[in-house]
Amino acid sequence: MRRFRSAVPAEAVSDLQARLNATRWPEPATARGWAQGVPIGYVRDLCRYWAEEYDWAAREQWLNRFDQFVTEIDGVDIHFVHVRSSAPDALPLILTHGWPGSYVEFMEVIGPLSQTHHVVVPSLPGYGWSGKPVEAGWGVPRIADAWAELMTRLGYDRFGAQGGDWGAGVTVQLAARHPERVAGIHLNMISVGPPRGQEHFSEREQQALTALAEFRREGSAYAEIQRTRPQTLGYGLADSPAGQCAWILDKFHAWSDCDGDPVAAFGPDRLLDNIAVYWFGNSAASSARLYWESYRVPQRDIITVPTGASLFPKDIMRPPREWAAERFRDLRTWHELDRGGHFAAFEQPELFSAEVLDFFRGLD
Repeated sequence: MRRFRSAVPAEAVSDLQARLNATRWPEPATARGWAQGVPIGYVRDLCRYWAEEYDWAAREQWLNRFDQFVTEIDGVDIHFVHVRSSAPDALPLILTHGWPGSYVEFMEVIGPLSQTHHVVVPSLPGYGWSGKPVEAGWGVPRIADAWAELMTRLGYDRFGAQGGDWGAGVTVQLAARHPERVAGIHLNMISVGPPRGQEHFSEREQQALTALAEFRREGSAYAEIQRTRPQTLGYGLADSPAGQCAWILDKFHAWSDCDGDPVAAFGPDRLLDNIAVYWFGNSAASSARLYWESYRVPQRDIITVPTGASLFPKDIMRPPREWAAERFRDLRTWHELDRGGHFAAFEQPELFSAEVLDFFRGLD
Protein backbone atom coordinates (compact mmCIF):
# COMPACT_ATOMS: atom_id res chain seq x y z
CA MET A 1 0.00 0.00 0.00
CA ARG A 2 1.65 3.20 -1.19
CA ARG A 3 0.88 6.78 -0.24
CA PHE A 4 -0.35 8.87 -3.15
CA ARG A 5 -0.68 12.54 -3.97
CA SER A 6 -1.88 13.89 -7.28
CA ALA A 7 1.09 15.57 -8.96
CA VAL A 8 0.28 16.38 -12.58
CA PRO A 9 3.41 17.71 -14.33
CA ALA A 10 3.43 21.34 -15.43
CA GLU A 11 4.05 20.11 -18.98
CA ALA A 12 0.72 18.25 -18.93
CA VAL A 13 -1.10 21.40 -17.81
CA SER A 14 0.56 23.41 -20.58
CA ASP A 15 -0.36 20.75 -23.12
CA LEU A 16 -3.99 20.90 -21.95
CA GLN A 17 -4.10 24.66 -22.34
CA ALA A 18 -2.53 24.48 -25.80
CA ARG A 19 -5.04 21.86 -26.93
CA LEU A 20 -7.95 23.91 -25.64
CA ASN A 21 -6.71 27.02 -27.44
CA ALA A 22 -6.22 25.06 -30.67
CA THR A 23 -9.65 23.35 -30.62
CA ARG A 24 -11.32 23.06 -34.01
CA TRP A 25 -14.96 23.70 -33.21
CA PRO A 26 -17.95 22.43 -35.19
CA GLU A 27 -20.67 24.72 -36.48
CA PRO A 28 -23.57 25.54 -34.14
CA ALA A 29 -26.47 23.12 -33.86
CA THR A 30 -29.49 23.57 -36.11
CA ALA A 31 -31.86 23.34 -33.15
CA ARG A 32 -32.11 25.67 -30.21
CA GLY A 33 -30.94 24.94 -26.68
CA TRP A 34 -29.67 21.48 -25.77
CA ALA A 35 -31.84 19.54 -28.24
CA GLN A 36 -28.82 18.28 -30.24
CA GLY A 37 -26.35 18.28 -27.36
CA VAL A 38 -24.29 20.90 -25.54
CA PRO A 39 -24.68 24.32 -27.23
CA ILE A 40 -21.44 25.50 -28.77
CA GLY A 41 -21.37 28.80 -26.91
CA TYR A 42 -21.87 27.06 -23.58
CA VAL A 43 -18.99 24.58 -23.96
CA ARG A 44 -16.70 27.20 -25.55
CA ASP A 45 -17.19 29.47 -22.55
CA LEU A 46 -16.30 26.69 -20.12
CA CYS A 47 -13.29 25.60 -22.19
CA ARG A 48 -12.06 29.19 -22.36
CA TYR A 49 -12.30 29.36 -18.57
CA TRP A 50 -10.47 26.02 -18.33
CA ALA A 51 -7.62 27.30 -20.51
CA GLU A 52 -7.29 30.81 -19.09
CA GLU A 53 -8.63 31.03 -15.53
CA TYR A 54 -8.89 27.57 -13.97
CA ASP A 55 -6.02 27.09 -11.52
CA TRP A 56 -5.22 23.38 -11.55
CA ALA A 57 -2.36 23.76 -9.06
CA ALA A 58 -4.69 25.25 -6.46
CA ARG A 59 -7.46 22.77 -7.17
CA GLU A 60 -5.01 19.87 -7.02
CA GLN A 61 -3.86 21.04 -3.60
CA TRP A 62 -7.50 21.10 -2.47
CA LEU A 63 -8.06 17.58 -3.80
CA ASN A 64 -4.95 16.38 -1.99
CA ARG A 65 -6.13 17.48 1.44
CA PHE A 66 -7.22 13.97 2.45
CA ASP A 67 -4.87 10.99 2.76
CA GLN A 68 -4.72 8.95 -0.44
CA PHE A 69 -3.13 5.63 -1.30
CA VAL A 70 -2.65 3.14 -4.13
CA THR A 71 -2.61 -0.63 -3.76
CA GLU A 72 -2.43 -3.31 -6.44
CA ILE A 73 -5.36 -5.72 -6.45
CA ASP A 74 -5.62 -8.50 -9.00
CA GLY A 75 -3.02 -6.83 -11.21
CA VAL A 76 -4.57 -3.33 -11.22
CA ASP A 77 -3.52 -0.33 -9.12
CA ILE A 78 -6.48 0.93 -7.11
CA HIS A 79 -6.41 4.55 -5.93
CA PHE A 80 -8.42 5.47 -2.85
CA VAL A 81 -8.95 8.14 -0.23
CA HIS A 82 -8.88 6.85 3.34
CA VAL A 83 -9.88 8.93 6.36
CA ARG A 84 -10.12 7.27 9.76
CA SER A 85 -12.60 8.52 12.31
CA SER A 86 -11.59 9.34 15.85
CA ALA A 87 -14.88 7.84 17.05
CA PRO A 88 -14.50 4.57 18.97
CA ASP A 89 -16.01 1.55 17.24
CA ALA A 90 -16.64 3.56 14.05
CA LEU A 91 -18.28 1.54 11.28
CA PRO A 92 -16.18 1.72 8.09
CA LEU A 93 -17.96 2.95 4.97
CA ILE A 94 -16.83 2.47 1.38
CA LEU A 95 -18.30 5.01 -1.08
CA THR A 96 -18.27 4.25 -4.81
CA HIS A 97 -18.77 6.71 -7.66
CA GLY A 98 -20.02 6.05 -11.19
CA TRP A 99 -19.70 7.53 -14.69
CA PRO A 100 -19.12 10.37 -15.49
CA GLY A 101 -18.20 11.00 -11.88
CA SER A 102 -15.08 10.31 -9.85
CA TYR A 103 -13.83 10.33 -6.29
CA VAL A 104 -14.10 14.14 -6.59
CA GLU A 105 -17.88 13.78 -6.07
CA PHE A 106 -17.34 12.81 -2.43
CA MET A 107 -14.80 15.43 -1.38
CA GLU A 108 -17.36 17.53 0.50
CA VAL A 109 -18.99 14.64 2.35
CA ILE A 110 -15.84 12.91 3.62
CA GLY A 111 -15.52 15.37 6.51
CA PRO A 112 -19.09 14.98 7.84
CA LEU A 113 -19.12 11.21 7.38
CA SER A 114 -15.72 10.71 9.01
CA GLN A 115 -17.01 12.20 12.26
CA THR A 116 -18.58 8.83 12.99
CA HIS A 117 -17.24 6.49 10.29
CA HIS A 118 -13.95 5.43 8.78
CA VAL A 119 -14.36 6.52 5.15
CA VAL A 120 -12.86 4.81 2.09
CA VAL A 121 -13.41 6.32 -1.37
CA PRO A 122 -11.80 4.29 -4.19
CA SER A 123 -11.53 5.24 -7.85
CA LEU A 124 -13.04 2.59 -10.11
CA PRO A 125 -10.52 0.64 -12.24
CA GLY A 126 -9.88 2.67 -15.39
CA TYR A 127 -11.04 5.91 -13.76
CA GLY A 128 -9.00 8.83 -12.49
CA TRP A 129 -5.83 7.83 -10.68
CA SER A 130 -6.57 4.09 -10.61
CA GLY A 131 -4.81 1.81 -13.06
CA LYS A 132 -6.38 0.55 -16.26
CA PRO A 133 -7.19 -3.14 -16.71
CA VAL A 134 -5.20 -4.73 -19.52
CA GLU A 135 -7.52 -7.71 -19.91
CA ALA A 136 -11.26 -8.19 -20.20
CA GLY A 137 -13.28 -9.25 -17.19
CA TRP A 138 -13.28 -6.16 -14.97
CA GLY A 139 -17.03 -5.82 -14.63
CA VAL A 140 -19.08 -4.91 -11.57
CA PRO A 141 -18.76 -8.28 -9.76
CA ARG A 142 -14.97 -8.30 -10.05
CA ILE A 143 -14.78 -4.73 -8.80
CA ALA A 144 -16.94 -5.68 -5.81
CA ASP A 145 -14.51 -8.49 -4.99
CA ALA A 146 -11.61 -6.03 -5.29
CA TRP A 147 -13.37 -3.66 -2.88
CA ALA A 148 -13.81 -6.52 -0.39
CA GLU A 149 -10.08 -7.23 -0.66
CA LEU A 150 -9.29 -3.53 -0.21
CA MET A 151 -11.32 -3.43 3.01
CA THR A 152 -9.52 -6.57 4.21
CA ARG A 153 -6.15 -4.92 3.65
CA LEU A 154 -7.32 -1.91 5.64
CA GLY A 155 -8.27 -4.18 8.53
CA TYR A 156 -12.03 -3.80 8.14
CA ASP A 157 -13.76 -7.16 8.49
CA ARG A 158 -17.25 -5.66 8.53
CA PHE A 159 -18.34 -2.46 6.84
CA GLY A 160 -21.13 -0.50 5.20
CA ALA A 161 -21.23 0.46 1.53
CA GLN A 162 -22.79 3.32 -0.42
CA GLY A 163 -23.08 4.15 -4.10
CA GLY A 164 -24.98 5.59 -7.04
CA ASP A 165 -24.76 4.89 -10.79
CA TRP A 166 -22.06 2.21 -11.30
CA GLY A 167 -21.26 2.72 -7.64
CA ALA A 168 -24.74 1.40 -6.84
CA GLY A 169 -24.03 -1.67 -8.95
CA VAL A 170 -20.75 -2.33 -7.15
CA THR A 171 -22.40 -1.73 -3.77
CA VAL A 172 -25.20 -4.18 -4.55
CA GLN A 173 -22.67 -6.79 -5.65
CA LEU A 174 -20.76 -6.35 -2.41
CA ALA A 175 -23.98 -7.21 -0.60
CA ALA A 176 -24.69 -10.14 -2.93
CA ARG A 177 -21.19 -11.65 -2.92
CA HIS A 178 -20.02 -10.78 0.60
CA PRO A 179 -23.17 -10.55 2.74
CA GLU A 180 -21.42 -11.79 5.85
CA ARG A 181 -19.14 -8.74 5.77
CA VAL A 182 -21.58 -6.02 4.73
CA ALA A 183 -23.49 -4.45 7.61
CA GLY A 184 -25.77 -2.59 5.22
CA ILE A 185 -25.91 -0.72 1.93
CA HIS A 186 -27.21 2.71 1.05
CA LEU A 187 -28.07 3.58 -2.55
CA ASN A 188 -28.93 6.85 -4.25
CA MET A 189 -29.89 5.07 -7.46
CA ILE A 190 -31.85 1.83 -7.71
CA SER A 191 -32.11 0.17 -11.11
CA VAL A 192 -35.19 -2.04 -10.90
CA GLY A 193 -38.25 -2.54 -13.02
CA PRO A 194 -41.74 -3.91 -12.31
CA PRO A 195 -42.13 -7.55 -11.29
CA ARG A 196 -42.44 -9.93 -14.24
CA GLY A 197 -46.00 -10.43 -15.33
CA GLN A 198 -47.37 -7.28 -13.76
CA GLU A 199 -50.09 -5.86 -16.00
CA HIS A 200 -51.76 -3.12 -14.00
CA PHE A 201 -49.87 -0.12 -12.67
CA SER A 202 -50.59 2.63 -10.18
CA GLU A 203 -50.15 6.26 -11.16
CA ARG A 204 -46.76 6.32 -9.41
CA GLU A 205 -45.66 3.17 -11.25
CA GLN A 206 -46.83 4.54 -14.59
CA GLN A 207 -44.79 7.70 -14.00
CA ALA A 208 -41.70 5.55 -13.46
CA LEU A 209 -42.37 3.56 -16.64
CA THR A 210 -42.90 6.73 -18.66
CA ALA A 211 -39.66 8.27 -17.36
CA LEU A 212 -37.72 5.10 -18.14
CA ALA A 213 -39.14 4.95 -21.68
CA GLU A 214 -38.23 8.61 -22.23
CA PHE A 215 -34.69 7.99 -21.01
CA ARG A 216 -34.26 5.03 -23.35
CA ARG A 217 -35.63 7.00 -26.30
CA GLU A 218 -33.85 10.32 -25.79
CA GLY A 219 -31.08 9.94 -23.21
CA SER A 220 -29.36 6.57 -23.56
CA ALA A 221 -27.25 6.98 -26.71
CA TYR A 222 -24.12 7.58 -24.62
CA ALA A 223 -24.60 4.17 -22.94
CA GLU A 224 -25.08 2.39 -26.25
CA ILE A 225 -21.84 3.75 -27.71
CA GLN A 226 -19.92 3.02 -24.50
CA ARG A 227 -21.48 -0.45 -24.30
CA THR A 228 -20.57 -1.33 -27.88
CA ARG A 229 -17.64 0.83 -29.05
CA PRO A 230 -15.74 2.27 -26.04
CA GLN A 231 -12.41 2.05 -27.84
CA THR A 232 -13.58 3.97 -30.89
CA LEU A 233 -15.05 6.69 -28.71
CA GLY A 234 -11.84 6.92 -26.74
CA TYR A 235 -9.68 8.07 -29.66
CA GLY A 236 -11.51 11.35 -30.00
CA LEU A 237 -11.99 12.06 -26.29
CA ALA A 238 -8.39 11.15 -25.39
CA ASP A 239 -7.12 13.65 -27.98
CA SER A 240 -9.47 16.57 -27.32
CA PRO A 241 -10.06 18.10 -23.89
CA ALA A 242 -12.94 20.10 -25.40
CA GLY A 243 -14.52 16.83 -26.52
CA GLN A 244 -14.00 15.25 -23.12
CA CYS A 245 -15.47 18.33 -21.47
CA ALA A 246 -18.58 18.31 -23.69
CA TRP A 247 -19.13 14.55 -23.29
CA ILE A 248 -19.25 14.88 -19.49
CA LEU A 249 -20.97 18.27 -19.38
CA ASP A 250 -23.91 16.89 -21.36
CA LYS A 251 -24.71 14.44 -18.56
CA PHE A 252 -24.36 16.99 -15.77
CA HIS A 253 -26.95 19.06 -17.64
CA ALA A 254 -29.29 16.12 -18.17
CA TRP A 255 -29.03 14.38 -14.79
CA SER A 256 -28.44 17.06 -12.16
CA ASP A 257 -30.87 19.39 -10.44
CA CYS A 258 -29.35 22.45 -12.13
CA ASP A 259 -32.28 24.29 -13.74
CA GLY A 260 -30.62 23.82 -17.12
CA ASP A 261 -27.31 25.44 -16.16
CA PRO A 262 -24.76 23.03 -14.61
CA VAL A 263 -21.95 25.61 -14.64
CA ALA A 264 -24.02 27.97 -12.50
CA ALA A 265 -25.25 25.17 -10.24
CA PHE A 266 -21.89 23.53 -9.52
CA GLY A 267 -19.50 26.37 -10.29
CA PRO A 268 -16.93 26.04 -13.09
CA ASP A 269 -14.09 24.98 -10.79
CA ARG A 270 -15.99 22.08 -9.25
CA LEU A 271 -17.17 20.83 -12.64
CA LEU A 272 -13.68 21.10 -14.07
CA ASP A 273 -12.11 19.30 -11.10
CA ASN A 274 -14.03 16.20 -12.15
CA ILE A 275 -13.43 16.70 -15.88
CA ALA A 276 -9.71 17.37 -15.29
CA VAL A 277 -9.32 14.06 -13.44
CA TYR A 278 -10.71 12.31 -16.53
CA TRP A 279 -8.39 14.30 -18.80
CA PHE A 280 -5.16 13.97 -16.83
CA GLY A 281 -5.91 10.30 -16.11
CA ASN A 282 -6.59 9.68 -19.83
CA SER A 283 -9.71 7.82 -18.70
CA ALA A 284 -12.07 8.27 -21.66
CA ALA A 285 -11.81 4.77 -23.15
CA SER A 286 -11.03 2.90 -19.94
CA SER A 287 -13.98 4.42 -18.07
CA ALA A 288 -16.38 3.77 -20.95
CA ARG A 289 -15.23 0.15 -21.09
CA LEU A 290 -17.08 -0.56 -17.84
CA TYR A 291 -20.28 -0.40 -19.90
CA TRP A 292 -18.93 -2.98 -22.35
CA GLU A 293 -18.00 -5.23 -19.44
CA SER A 294 -21.07 -4.91 -17.25
CA TYR A 295 -24.04 -4.62 -19.60
CA ARG A 296 -23.28 -8.10 -20.87
CA VAL A 297 -24.03 -9.80 -17.55
CA PRO A 298 -27.14 -8.32 -15.89
CA GLN A 299 -27.12 -8.56 -12.09
CA ARG A 300 -30.42 -9.69 -10.57
CA ASP A 301 -29.32 -11.17 -7.24
CA ILE A 302 -31.78 -11.03 -4.36
CA ILE A 303 -30.26 -8.81 -1.64
CA THR A 304 -30.89 -9.70 1.98
CA VAL A 305 -28.61 -7.28 3.84
CA PRO A 306 -30.20 -4.12 5.33
CA THR A 307 -30.74 -1.55 2.58
CA GLY A 308 -31.52 2.15 2.56
CA ALA A 309 -32.45 4.27 -0.45
CA SER A 310 -32.50 8.01 -1.08
CA LEU A 311 -34.15 8.99 -4.36
CA PHE A 312 -33.34 12.46 -5.64
CA PRO A 313 -35.93 14.06 -7.94
CA LYS A 314 -33.73 14.77 -10.98
CA ASP A 315 -32.04 11.37 -11.07
CA ILE A 316 -32.29 9.07 -14.10
CA MET A 317 -34.44 6.45 -12.38
CA ARG A 318 -36.97 6.83 -9.56
CA PRO A 319 -38.78 3.51 -9.23
CA PRO A 320 -41.52 2.99 -6.64
CA ARG A 321 -40.64 1.27 -3.40
CA GLU A 322 -42.76 -1.75 -4.31
CA TRP A 323 -40.48 -2.62 -7.23
CA ALA A 324 -37.34 -2.26 -5.13
CA ALA A 325 -38.76 -4.44 -2.35
CA GLU A 326 -38.95 -7.38 -4.79
CA ARG A 327 -35.16 -7.47 -4.93
CA PHE A 328 -34.07 -5.81 -1.69
CA ARG A 329 -35.74 -7.95 0.94
CA ASP A 330 -34.65 -5.93 3.98
CA LEU A 331 -35.46 -2.42 2.80
CA ARG A 332 -35.14 -0.36 5.99
CA THR A 333 -35.45 3.21 4.68
CA TRP A 334 -36.90 4.78 1.51
CA HIS A 335 -36.74 8.55 1.19
CA GLU A 336 -37.95 10.50 -1.87
CA LEU A 337 -36.32 13.90 -1.56
CA ASP A 338 -37.33 17.30 -2.89
CA ARG A 339 -34.05 18.46 -4.44
CA GLY A 340 -30.92 17.01 -5.99
CA GLY A 341 -30.13 14.71 -8.87
CA HIS A 342 -27.88 11.92 -10.07
CA PHE A 343 -24.69 13.32 -8.53
CA ALA A 344 -26.20 13.49 -5.06
CA ALA A 345 -23.05 13.87 -2.94
CA PHE A 346 -21.72 16.49 -5.36
CA GLU A 347 -24.97 18.44 -5.65
CA GLN A 348 -26.34 18.26 -2.12
CA PRO A 349 -23.47 17.29 0.22
CA GLU A 350 -25.28 18.23 3.43
CA LEU A 351 -28.48 16.44 2.49
CA PHE A 352 -26.58 13.42 1.17
CA SER A 353 -24.48 13.18 4.34
CA ALA A 354 -27.58 13.39 6.53
CA GLU A 355 -29.26 10.59 4.56
CA VAL A 356 -26.25 8.29 4.79
CA LEU A 357 -25.64 9.00 8.48
CA ASP A 358 -29.29 8.46 9.31
CA PHE A 359 -29.36 5.05 7.65
CA PHE A 360 -26.13 3.70 9.09
CA ARG A 361 -26.89 5.11 12.54
CA GLY A 362 -29.76 2.69 12.66
CA LEU A 363 -27.37 -0.18 12.08
CA ASP A 364 -24.94 0.64 14.92
